[in-house]
Amino acid sequence: MANLLNKESEGRLDPLQLAALAVLMFVGTMFVCSATMANAATALLPWYDQIWVRQIIWYALGLGAAAAVCLTDYHTLARWSFVAYWATILCLVAVLIPHIGSTHGWGARRWIDLGPFQFQPSEFAKLAFILAAANFLSRPPDELRQPANFWKAIGLMMLPFGLILKEPDLGSALVLLPTGLVMMFVAGTPLKYLLRLAAIVGILGALFLADILFAPPALQIKMQDYQRQRLLVYFGANFAAANATPAEKAAARRLQFEKSYQVRQALISVGSGGLLGKGWRKGDQTALGFLPPGAAHNDFIFSVIAEEEGFAGSILVLTLYAVVLFTGLRIAGQARDRLGKLVAVGVVTLLFSHVFINIGMNIRIVPVTGIPLPLLSYGGSSVLCSLIALGLMQNVHIHRRGY
Repeated sequence: MANLLNKESEGRLDPLQLAALAVLMFVGTMFVCSATMANAATALLPWYDQIWVRQIIWYALGLGAAAAVCLTDYHTLARWSFVAYWATILCLVAVLIPHIGSTHGWGARRWIDLGPFQFQPSEFAKLAFILAAANFLSRPPDELRQPANFWKAIGLMMLPFGLILKEPDLGSALVLLPTGLVMMFVAGTPLKYLLRLAAIVGILGALFLADILFAPPALQIKMQDYQRQRLLVYFGANFAAANATPAEKAAARRLQFEKSYQVRQALISVGSGGLLGKGWRKGDQTALGFLPPGAAHNDFIFSVIAEEEGFAGSILVLTLYAVVLFTGLRIAGQARDRLGKLVAVGVVTLLFSHVFINIGMNIRIVPVTGIPLPLLSYGGSSVLCSLIALGLMQNVHIHRRGY
């Protein structure tokens, strides 16, 4: 009887999560189209060269990759996890090398050009990290109490974190921290280790913010100017030094106004949508170019949705993500073994971190970090990795234990 239940439970995908994903991809296509077709030059391009058509192609490729992942038992994938992990580490090193890594004019070296498309190693490094960490942490709980294994797990997380931070890509680096720490907690790492680590991180974070906000220029931590300016904008700190001349203060105020432009326009977009929004492709902020055209279809896609579909559309998006995340937690709870549980927990935490940070920066509860909104923001690497990650979660569901 038990064998019969096991056979019946295997081979079935989670229909509720799949339905939510289908709606998210539909919404993503519609609003990438809305955000890009507002630009007259883009609207004149042939249909096959439109950004929203490329998004559909990435969805199709991502679904194919997710299906391939579902057809391979996650235990088999885990056996190759460290090969994938070190391959992505090599790619993260390669992207830092001039003439291999590309900046695309944004200043940060994050992409490797592969002819017709660009490859962003940091997105794939997140997936490889989840698999490698799940494989490492699925060992017996007694082994996790050994300090050596604790520090190995930290090293597994900090190596890609440091390389991604070097690009620099602060947002992608930061999501590794909650993902790794939550996986360690669920795996059974002693709480005292994690609390001590949290205390150290908290102290270092407080010192870092104090340095950014109050330290004189000679003593400040070396950062990219745009990163420092984003933090100063978020905290409402003055760009000018305390001993600045009136002319320097006036120049600093102009710079601060300029650097806070994106955040202000995103807030205006979200607030102007009202209850039901202005209608699809009728958002003034996007159509008139107030919401920067280069960011409207990726980092600030939520602002486009909020303006055009209002509070109701925003709630729909949040509900769809909630369905994906809560079904993911259910999959983790039904997993056959510790490895499956850790894979599902890692994917859920990674997706939650992306959603929280992206929507948070659109409504100014977190600093702008340039992190995509899963399945809604335009971007090949992001879409591929999001769908592969969800394919991993469905894989755990397919091979869950019988009830």
